[in-house]
This record gives sequence, C-alpha cells and structure tokens, in this order.
Amino acid sequence: MEARPASVQDRDAAAPLLERLRRMYFSIRLVWADGGYAGSLTDRAREKLHLTLETVKRTDDTKGFVVLPRRWVVERTLSWLMRSRRLARDYETLPVMHEAMVLWSMTMLMSGRLAGRRPGAFSRPAP
Repeated sequence: MEARPASVQDRDAAAPLLERLRRMYFSIRLVWADGGYAGSLTDRAREKLHLTLETVKRTDDTKGFVVLPRRWVVERTLSWLMRSRRLARDYETLPVMHEAMVLWSMTMLMSGRLAGRRPGAFSRPAP
C-alpha cells in the first residue's frame, strides 16, 4: 500500500483502498463506513466494484451520545488491536510495517481463540 499525505481526505483515499480490498478479498460484498463516506463513493463502489457501501450515520434530530449500529464492531476491533503494545505506540515509520503489525496482532488474537482461550486474551488459557 502506498503512503498518502495527511492532507488527503479520508473519503478521497477510500476509493483506491476499496479497489485494493476488492482485488485481495473478492468474496467481500458489504462494507460499512462512517457517514462521511456517503455520496459518489457509494455509487462507485456499487457500479465499478460490485460492493455495497453502507454508511452508518446519526440522524439530524439526535442530540447527545447515541450508539450507532455496527459502529461498535470497529471500536471493539481497534480495542483488541491496542492490546498489542507495539500498536499502542506509533513506532512504525513505514505503512507496510504497521500493516504487518496489525496482521500479526490479529493472528495472535485469532490463534488464541482457536486454541480455546477467551476472546481478547493473548497469553492466558481459558479457566
């Protein structure tokens, strides 16, 4: 994956990311995104990539804190990743190295689950 400058808006960087996702994981059909990704990106994902880009957004009349549907999945996954000390600090200078650390962290998490450990635990066996 190529590095992008911080001045690039997330929704502008999302198009090449979705194309890469499609090439690497052809079986994915549904992608959830924040409300900021609505608009032409949704149409492009549907027409060119055959992906359903579903945006999760708040209603305009809502005030205060509201739990958004499916948003907790992202927050929960980020929380699991932050249990890896190396990801909790921003040590990596190359995006490819950071990506490798994310893959390593998820591999540890999933292998622990397959081994019968409780979700989110890296080193303790289930009681």
